[in-house]
Amino acid sequence: MNKGDVSHFLRVAGLMHLTDKLRYHFYKIKNFNKNSRFKKQHPTIKLPPDYYIYESFQIDYEEYYLKSRESARWIVSFLQKYKPVGPYNILDWGCGPGRIIRHLPDVLDKESRFFGTDYNAASIKWCKANLPDIDFNLNGLEAELPYDDGFFDYIYGISIFTHLSEKMHHEWMVELHRVLKPGGILMLTLHGDAFMPKLSKAELAEYNAGNIVVRGNVKEGHRTFAAFHPKAFTDRLFKPFDVLEHIAQKAGTGKPQQDVWVVRKR
Repeated sequence: MNKGDVSHFLRVAGLMHLTDKLRYHFYKIKNFNKNSRFKKQHPTIKLPPDYYIYESFQIDYEEYYLKSRESARWIVSFLQKYKPVGPYNILDWGCGPGRIIRHLPDVLDKESRFFGTDYNAASIKWCKANLPDIDFNLNGLEAELPYDDGFFDYIYGISIFTHLSEKMHHEWMVELHRVLKPGGILMLTLHGDAFMPKLSKAELAEYNAGNIVVRGNVKEGHRTFAAFHPKAFTDRLFKPFDVLEHIAQKAGTGKPQQDVWVVRKR
């Protein structure tokens, strides 16, 4: 029995959320001393509540803050590579508690404008209260954003489609295309071939047939809702865009990493 079979059993039994909560408490206890030291050494750094951190990353304050700053620089590198002239309007689609977007005003020029949107009302409330210089918006799971057509130069979504149904993939791609400027850049991370060893036999057959694999039976958008993306599916998904980069990850090289897709609106 592999992880895919275990995941299927937990979902069918209605135990997935309970299992995830137990995992959260395990890592909270495991990292308690390390996190306490970080807070003592960095008393001015504002951190969201522990479960918000866990939902969006891992419950390790040092990793959460410092690696997120590195991720912000990495994300900006794609923008500067393909659209080097600013200032920019930038959207963090699925920003959670602002893990990455909080660092962008320090990474880019102050003339750029920064926006974050998420379906988690508690995370957006925390962001609005604690992260200045960024415009935060609460959205629903439905593909609807309160921005004008062609408003953004750059949109990025880190592990967002990985927690949505196939229907939401197609509807959100239409909406992201709408709010992106012609020539604007969209950067996404997805579950690609590196995650094939985690799939059950039935899931692997679907994946190899070029179909998206979705693990539901939990709240859509939550970290326990999972989608896996074969290249045949992503080729169809990105048809309205020009693909600039696909950084494909391979299985069997340690902890699986998500594929990176960088596309441009025609």
